Amino acid sequence: MGELLSFQIFINEPVELLNLSLNAKAVLPEAAVLMAMLGTLLVDLAGEKISARWSPPICYAGLGSALILLAMQWDGEIQESFLGAFIADNLAIAFRGVIVLSTLISLLISWRYADQNGSPIGEFAAILLAATLGAMLLCGSTDLVSVFVSLETLSVASYLLSGYLKRDSRSSEAALKYLLVGSAAAAVFLYGASLLYGISGSTNLKEIGTTLLSAPTPLSALALVFVLSTVAFKIAAVPFHQWTPDVYEGSPTPVVAFLSVGSKAAGFALAIRILIGCFSAFDTQWKLLFTVLAVLSMSLGNVVALAQKSMKRMLAYSSIGQAGFVMIGLVCGTEDGFAAMVLYMAAYLFMNLGAFACIILFSIRTGSDQISDYAGLYQKDPLITLGLSLCLLSLGGIPPMLGFFGKIYLFFAGWADGQYLLVTVGLVTSVISIYYYISVIKMMVVTEPKEASDVVKAYPSIEWSIPGMSSLKVALIFCVLVTAIGGIISNPLFNFADSAVNGTPLLREAITLASKSSIG
Repeated sequence: MGELLSFQIFINEPVELLNLSLNAKAVLPEAAVLMAMLGTLLVDLAGEKISARWSPPICYAGLGSALILLAMQWDGEIQESFLGAFIADNLAIAFRGVIVLSTLISLLISWRYADQNGSPIGEFAAILLAATLGAMLLCGSTDLVSVFVSLETLSVASYLLSGYLKRDSRSSEAALKYLLVGSAAAAVFLYGASLLYGISGSTNLKEIGTTLLSAPTPLSALALVFVLSTVAFKIAAVPFHQWTPDVYEGSPTPVVAFLSVGSKAAGFALAIRILIGCFSAFDTQWKLLFTVLAVLSMSLGNVVALAQKSMKRMLAYSSIGQAGFVMIGLVCGTEDGFAAMVLYMAAYLFMNLGAFACIILFSIRTGSDQISDYAGLYQKDPLITLGLSLCLLSLGGIPPMLGFFGKIYLFFAGWADGQYLLVTVGLVTSVISIYYYISVIKMMVVTEPKEASDVVKAYPSIEWSIPGMSSLKVALIFCVLVTAIGGIISNPLFNFADSAVNGTPLLREAITLASKSSIG
């Protein structure tokens, strides 16, 4: 009898281990994206014409399936995969949803752009889906190994996307700069991760956090600095932002659109996982560091944006400032703070990609991204003028736009937590951002016909029947509508953000500990 029992245990243990390591339920959305990526690669082998015809529907099917599967995971049983190295809690689902939506909209606005520049559509879509896969896995990674693999998958794909316009010297330069700086950031992360493994003897973030909590050392503080540097690089926080303006200006515009939202969302998800789950012993220290980063990012990003002459470069510095706003919620460490982070990233998705859709549509027709060339645009293209104006007003936080409610939620959370410096800097820099956003709108709308730019005077008539233009129009209208009316009907987004926090055990534990320490 004893031998039979031992045999059953011997049989059952590998089965349970296999189920844990290959828990498909947790990574089904990633599997859908992976299948779409493989599908685009296969049709690309059949030739450019077949690829141009079949790549878009394959991508739509894969990303649409991923969104449906993410919705099915929402508020369900928390699943783990890869021996516990990946977890599909509500926080991971929320950020993965933002990333998938950003990829979907980026693809919608990229087909015509890629075709006009003579780039293979299938290859472009496959690389973008690879970046999406890495970003999605990064959102739920709970192990240093899975974090590094996901981070490098996202990074390598991003390098390729930045340099995708092979005949454009600016694109090649942007890719080289991104590669060099990104490789340095990866090396710094590996060094920090090796220190953490040496201290704790484990790569699991929770186990590392328990070890550091019981016996914090100066060496673990050094590891915090190294890991935090990588996180700051990924979210483009000052002073780790140097790559952002050059990469944004030189890279293909659809790539910039994805990097500004998808990559940034993955970076903030990583920040929450590591800082909350791993470095709770250094809670005061990393919050102080992020307070400094937030102040510098909001100040420098919005002030330097004033002097920019390129739309892409202006939005690059604007994205740095926007990252500073999101960091307010991270520093708070409260339920409202985390919920405000999720809400603002969801709002940022629509208003930023809507702005990029307008910029792409303008550049396709004129070949320019200079702000001065937008002068008098209202006379020739009311659609772009209206869409870009609404998105810029939302980015500035003008009511009743969606961006206003996102910012106000962040500021309320920060004020309630006593982060008066961050809120004050945020309010002042928001006013500065409104100034340069409205300057662009004023140039488009107020300029007299005779004062219009030469580019606008020679503005060609639009042809929506050209392949790729209809999808661009759909993405533009969708983003602008959500941005314009999302603030009025923002309750679903508020509920979404609150559920993301309440459905994540890591955040609930952190909030409980923070409330107990404040009471004590």
